[in-house]
Amino acid sequence: MKPVIDVISLGGTIAMKDKSGSAGVVPTLSGDDLVQAVPQLAEIAVIGTHSPCNVPSAHLTFEDIFNVASKIRMLAQEGSAGFVITQGTDTIEETAYALDLLLSLEVPVVVTGAMRNPTKQGADGPANILAAVQVAVEPAAKSLGSLVVFNDEIHSAQFVRKTHTSNPSTFRSDPLGPIGWLAEDEVRIHLEPKSRPVLGSSEFDNDVRVAIIKLGLGDDGRLIDAAVTAGYSGLVIEGLGGGHASVSAADALERACAKIPVVLASRTGAGEVLTSTYGFVGSEIDLLSKGLISAGRLDGCRARVLLTLLLCSKETSVENIADAFLSHGTQ
Repeated sequence: MKPVIDVISLGGTIAMKDKSGSAGVVPTLSGDDLVQAVPQLAEIAVIGTHSPCNVPSAHLTFEDIFNVASKIRMLAQEGSAGFVITQGTDTIEETAYALDLLLSLEVPVVVTGAMRNPTKQGADGPANILAAVQVAVEPAAKSLGSLVVFNDEIHSAQFVRKTHTSNPSTFRSDPLGPIGWLAEDEVRIHLEPKSRPVLGSSEFDNDVRVAIIKLGLGDDGRLIDAAVTAGYSGLVIEGLGGGHASVSAADALERACAKIPVVLASRTGAGEVLTSTYGFVGSEIDLLSKGLISAGRLDGCRARVLLTLLLCSKETSVENIADAFLSHGTQ
């Protein structure tokens, strides 16, 4: 008996075509359209399709992802053996990581998309959907958390990042690399991500807003003050190097920490935020002593996702947030 795999289509490049009145391609194709373009899927599984929205991934919201997580839980209870989410690539790493934090299921959850829309020669959407479904029916993928399957590579949501604006091999998982791949339609999984705490099924809170600010040379800190004044619930700072800031930005961050949770990540996108190396004003030692919370190895985008979900679950104390970032960012 073939397993049931549910494909949840959210739009994105994989679903885009030319449309009258538009200067470029826009989301047009439904989940049914995407599945019908890959007839081999019928040989692998019974495919269910769902199209809760059809938007570019830049338009997706946290509320959309909470709704997708709820839909997945419901379908899992009804007997679905796995899930494939198709969407635009711009926010895949954030969507996959949010689902990784929200879901604790013994079924695969795979996110995929395309870099070349269906009007292009060599469009990669059909191949990526086929590979994603092949991973979704693979028993070894059941306990790996959310996955991103792209270009015949299998990536953990905990590490994957988009690294190129247009190349089909855009997704990388530094420093580990992909946890597996597909070869001649066979799924090979050679690494298992370390188990991670799951935040569970907290409801989306529309009042929760987290800003992300990247620091630069001579930063005067005014954007930090403005974010607090604007009423943001939390703030993620992408600091210089190992987690550093100018003197003015450090002063602004100290003011911000007195009012909202502030998480310190690195703008480099690789490595961990340092904790005990540099001692100048605006160094990681100085900023952490002012009350900033270390993101550990999490980049700014993942830190923002984690902080948002924590605040939605009413984990608002600095101590609880710091403990969560310790679990997810350094362990």
